[in-house]
Amino acid sequence: MSTGAMLPPGAGRVIEGGGLHATLKVAGGDSALTSTFEIDIAPGFDVGAHVHTHGEELFYVLEGTLDLLAFEPVKRTEGDWHDWVSPTGQQFLRGGPGSLLFVPAGCPHAFANLSNRPAKMLFQSAPSGHEDYFEELTALLKETEGKPDSGAVQRIRERHDIHQLTGFDGGRG
Repeated sequence: MSTGAMLPPGAGRVIEGGGLHATLKVAGGDSALTSTFEIDIAPGFDVGAHVHTHGEELFYVLEGTLDLLAFEPVKRTEGDWHDWVSPTGQQFLRGGPGSLLFVPAGCPHAFANLSNRPAKMLFQSAPSGHEDYFEELTALLKETEGKPDSGAVQRIRERHDIHQLTGFDGGRG
C-alpha cells in the first residue's frame, strides 16, 4: 500500500536563491510521475522561450498576472517572444488567476511577470526531477552572488533538457 501527500499551506521543501523561490510540494521518485511546485515569480522576471525535448509541463496561475506562451511560432526569432505569432495568428496570453499553460514535449514555451506585483503559480514537470535543476541552479547563483557565467547556466539547463530559444532573466525557469 502506498501513501500520498497531504500538505497544509506553506508546507514543502523550499528551494531558494538568486531570485528563485520555489516550494517543492511533491518530489520525484518511485511513486511520483511529476514534480509539483508552488513558485513565486518576481516582477520583471522573464524565463525566455525555451523547449524540452522529452518533458511536459503544466503552469497554473494562482495569484497575479503572467504572460504565457505555448506554441510553435511561424518564425522563431531570438528577440522578445512576445512578438511571436502562431500559424493561426495567436500571440501570448496575459493570464490572471485560473489561467493555465500546458506544454507538451517539443513545444516552445515561455512565461513572464511584466507587472509590478509578484505572481504565484502551481508548476508541474514530468518526468519528475525538475527539483534537481532548481537546486543546481540556485547553488550556482549563490556561489556566484547572482552573477553566473552564462555558459555555466547553459550547461546546467542543457543537462536538464532545457534548450533556450530567446533571452532569459537569470535562467530560473
